[in-house]
Amino acid sequence: MKLVKNPEAIKLGIIGMTEGNGHPYSWSAIFNGYDEKAMTAECPYAGIPVYLNKEPKATLPIGGAKVTHIYCNDRKDAEHVAKCSLVQHVVSRPEDMIGQVDAVIIATDIGSEHVERARPFVAAGLPIFIDKPLCDNRKDLAVFRKWVIDEKHWIMSSSCMRYAKGYLPYRLSTHELGDLRFVSMPMSKKWETYGIHALEAILPIVGPGFKTIQNLGTDERNIVHMTHARGIDIVIACIKDVQYGGALRLAGTKGNVEVSNNDSFFSFKAQLKAFVDFLRTGEYPFPFSETEELMKLVIGGIESRENGNRVIELKTI
Repeated sequence: MKLVKNPEAIKLGIIGMTEGNGHPYSWSAIFNGYDEKAMTAECPYAGIPVYLNKEPKATLPIGGAKVTHIYCNDRKDAEHVAKCSLVQHVVSRPEDMIGQVDAVIIATDIGSEHVERARPFVAAGLPIFIDKPLCDNRKDLAVFRKWVIDEKHWIMSSSCMRYAKGYLPYRLSTHELGDLRFVSMPMSKKWETYGIHALEAILPIVGPGFKTIQNLGTDERNIVHMTHARGIDIVIACIKDVQYGGALRLAGTKGNVEVSNNDSFFSFKAQLKAFVDFLRTGEYPFPFSETEELMKLVIGGIESRENGNRVIELKTI
């Protein structure tokens, strides 16, 4: 069941930005193409033009979909994204997109803001993609669960790490490693916003079934231990000033391997393509129950840290 009137000419609205997150530039460019001179010289996120300029211009965009409208909290940001990433319309309020677009991308990564950012589009019945993490507290998770499960609104959310090229073989099979016993991954910045990158890299490999979570660290040094129903111990070290990488260690009864992800463009494009396919078919690329489990882990990691580093059972969230 298609969610848009014309699946080959999808009009998208995009909402951003938050500090340190330049997704409106790169994601809009993946749909629209971009002004190479302006993007290279003026984009405030230096890594974005680096990976965009590596891609052949003919194969850069996702066909049949364009970002036509943009809103940012600061209109100057929106106007600059529009210039660099060829977005035709800048709006003064997010609600001004309603009736003009087929779906909306909320490209911000502060989970506590997402319910209110999504609310007008839920009310309008528009499909929505929400950047990671979907939310970061129990109350908002209950709202999203009601919207998606009970009221059948079309809401999709993920980290691009779910689609990372380097991890693909191990999403398909870890047979050669035997029974997994230990998984670890370093991550930079804050648990609230970047912990989900590591979590969403790991869950498609180990599958659902996380049992407990304990954050043994602090705001700036989150050392998070999880247990899984398959008998796996999982540790994510989310440390403020560590070099962002994506090195993932998988250790099992017959072997171990370290894999990395060094292709941000591939991950972003695959993530956005999954949303476009969702709009064209009405079929989720993965069940919402996985997103719900991931958000419980994000929330559990925060609550553990803020409550004496205690162990939290996921079933209690």
